Amino acid sequence: MALTLSLPLSLARLRWGAALAALCLSGCALAPAYERPSAPVAAQWPLVPTDSAASTSTAAADVPWQQFIGDPALQTLIGMALENNRDLRVAALSIEQARAQYQIRSADQLPTLNIGANGNRQPKTDGSGAISSSYSAGVMMASWEIDFFGRIASLKDAALAQYLATEEARHAAQTSLVAAVANAWLSLRTNDELLALTEQTLATRNDSLRLMRLRFEHGVTSALDLRQAESLSAAARATLAQQQRLRALDINALTLLVGQSLPATLLDTGAHTDKGLAPQFAPVPAGLPSDLLTRRPDVRQAEQQLRAAHAQIGAARAAFFPRIALTASAGTASSALSGLFQSGSWGWTLAPQALLPIFDAGRNQAGLDAAEVGRSMALAQYEKAIQSAFREVADALAGRATLGEQLSAQQAQAQAEAERFQLADLRYRNGVASYLDVLDAQRALFATQQALAQTQLAHGQNQVLLYKALGGGWMPATEPAHR
Repeated sequence: MALTLSLPLSLARLRWGAALAALCLSGCALAPAYERPSAPVAAQWPLVPTDSAASTSTAAADVPWQQFIGDPALQTLIGMALENNRDLRVAALSIEQARAQYQIRSADQLPTLNIGANGNRQPKTDGSGAISSSYSAGVMMASWEIDFFGRIASLKDAALAQYLATEEARHAAQTSLVAAVANAWLSLRTNDELLALTEQTLATRNDSLRLMRLRFEHGVTSALDLRQAESLSAAARATLAQQQRLRALDINALTLLVGQSLPATLLDTGAHTDKGLAPQFAPVPAGLPSDLLTRRPDVRQAEQQLRAAHAQIGAARAAFFPRIALTASAGTASSALSGLFQSGSWGWTLAPQALLPIFDAGRNQAGLDAAEVGRSMALAQYEKAIQSAFREVADALAGRATLGEQLSAQQAQAQAEAERFQLADLRYRNGVASYLDVLDAQRALFATQQALAQTQLAHGQNQVLLYKALGGGWMPATEPAHR
């Protein structure tokens, strides 16, 4: 300080001005510069799709769910769910809450003006016993922090990133909801198909059981054949009860997802059985793993949270620097209440204040350490979100590459088992084969048909999984493809 005072006045002012400018500009550098971390995944999918149709179609994130799903009943259910689902409603309200928090942080950068009045009466200290009075009224500005070092700006940036993260969370919630409704609908259609198949099988086995009882009563067949027929009929009844329970569970799951009672017309899937179990879905290309960084809402949500953690470090670093606040008021003051608004009573006050932390028992350092750890946690969560997204897409691509062949093979197996059952029944009726051959063929046909229906379900749900994993499902048909 002595050296500064000994300098010429102009040079001293120049040095102080340069120092002040450096301090003002330092607020921009307190928060670490954000750079998107490299994706901790491979540059290519482990199983590249080979279908040329998908490679030429629009990216999944650019395909609205109304275009991806071709079933009108399923489109209606999804539309109802987007209107009434409570989880999605909470996600939308969370956006409003985060927006309000951001507005609060933005308002902190501007002074707050109030109209106030004060009155004070107290005994004088001269021993006279007289009472002194003072009254004031006017516009008052409470302690307004001048953000030289970017503390409030960093908190505002953190609030903005949290708001954007909440918006992405809402998009991710919609993506999950669209996929959940589609999967529940596919499960309902599959159980309806299995229920119809079980009812048909039970009717066939009951006919065989009646015939077997007649033959047993006339001594044509043995008790062993009769008991085997009874066992198959009881097994079909048990399967029928199971399918009825599964169908009820599917309806309950859909009701919860949709958020209201379901119309009976939407639950009648019998009209769609001639078109196969799964609705037609639009083909979507896999793209590159790097596309997930900008297209999947949950990954973008994790990145916004990482940006917020970076901004929190800037606020924690600013706590080490002086905090400059300004208190001011303008109005009228008087020692008598009657003279408060008389001429000559107007005035103003201005009270700047600068506080530099000297000793805080390590509080500011602990705050900075906590902010840096928070950034490391946010980075790990961001990388985990990318890895989870990569795994989901890779799983869906593996399913797309193999489920089609599996479905084709099981369809051929079901056709062969159906012909085998017809031949075994014909041979038995002509006395060439035993009833055990018929029972074995009947069991094999029923099991194969059940497995075929489950594979069709897996194939349809895998298409939904791939669409969701690639970031599709959150964009409405009226929203532009790129934001």
